Amino acid sequence: MTVTETKLKDCFIIEPQVFGDKRGYFLESYNAETFKKLTNLDVTFVQDNESFSSRGVLRGLHYQLGEHAQAKLVRVVKGEVLDVAVDIRKDSPTFGQHVAVNLSEENKKQLFVPRGFAHGFVVLSETAIFSYKCDNFYNKASEGSIIYNDKSLNIDWQIDESEMLISEKDTISSSFENAKL
Repeated sequence: MTVTETKLKDCFIIEPQVFGDKRGYFLESYNAETFKKLTNLDVTFVQDNESFSSRGVLRGLHYQLGEHAQAKLVRVVKGEVLDVAVDIRKDSPTFGQHVAVNLSEENKKQLFVPRGFAHGFVVLSETAIFSYKCDNFYNKASEGSIIYNDKSLNIDWQIDESEMLISEKDTISSSFENAKL
């Protein structure tokens, strides 16, 4: 497993070792001991989630506040997405900055998104199965959302806005400036 810290502290790109032959492939998608050794983070995941989406579906930018904040380890099982993490930790030197990583069934990359980040993705392939581990349980009262096209974040989603399929809830999200952080 290769672990690379992004420009945002504690936000890592994880590339598992893939063993392949004519029968297919095998990879270890997560190992708590290896993860801790390579990141110096002690994370206990308590919930796994999976979504299926078609091309253009944009989910995000979502986050949980306070004691319900969540760290996530995300990956794509089928298809390809552009995955985005935004640092919303007010005391962070990278507050308001983001990273964007292409995650796909081909590259098998994963992104570790720490607590204190907003997260979202857009599907670039015809369909995608997106899987993620969370270190805390979802709490509706603690959720927040930042509008995907916030001018100050200036995220390049790599897809024309006319192709995006966005939930009503996500189209009325707060600007970064007005978000409850």
